Amino acid sequence: LPSPSGLTHESHKKDVEQVYLRCSEGSIEWMYPTGALIVNLRPNTSPASYKHLTVCIKPFKDSAGANIYLEKTGELKLLVRDGDRSPSKVYCFGYDQGGLFIEATPQQDISRKITGFQYELMSKGMASDLHTVSAPCRPCSDTEVLLAVCTSDFVIRGSIQDVTNEAEEQESVIHVGVNKLYRQKSKVFQLTGESGNWRGRIKTLLECGVKPGDGDFLFTGRMHFGEARLGCAPRFKDFQRMYKEAKDKGLNPCEIGPD
Repeated sequence: LPSPSGLTHESHKKDVEQVYLRCSEGSIEWMYPTGALIVNLRPNTSPASYKHLTVCIKPFKDSAGANIYLEKTGELKLLVRDGDRSPSKVYCFGYDQGGLFIEATPQQDISRKITGFQYELMSKGMASDLHTVSAPCRPCSDTEVLLAVCTSDFVIRGSIQDVTNEAEEQESVIHVGVNKLYRQKSKVFQLTGESGNWRGRIKTLLECGVKPGDGDFLFTGRMHFGEARLGCAPRFKDFQRMYKEAKDKGLNPCEIGPD
């Protein structure tokens, strides 16, 4: 978590500092921004794979004091304007489209400003899954479901306990009761209370109109900026059918106990 501070070079307001980030995900805070900051993403992967990477950034809710640009060979393209308060907005670009150039805006009182954001590097295919422009609420095909079981960050059998809508963020939160945990990348689903029941929260777009319903579902999806994002979610009985049909034909991309 790099935390450079503009106060260390208060007398050099035109200074440009450079930060090198080796991790595939993390966050950066620039305290009391003055001058400019160049953020160099250098993941510990082969340079040949860079062209297949997408970079996504999610500004902190209270981020202020600087504009964030995409920079390539001296040309700047504004990504996030200082003061933009779009909640939960994520900005993505190809790794080969350039790097991040953060320029402090003139301030009367810089001590009150902190510019910060989370970032993630992912394969372009994964990024397109998370930011599908066309038909984001379309039900998955049988093939897509079976592939999601193999490639998702989390795969669970569960029921919808409740759905809460966050109008400002244009998202719905699905409160899930877990009956069987097949896989999870991080501890989003945990044991709660004395009853020993597993619970968790999955986010999806408000426009998808998710409602509480009876019965079990197979929930799949990816972790994105520390949150579980919904992917394919067929009714569990439908998943059992498609899994058996694929298994009988020897077409399952991977094995999972669907019972």
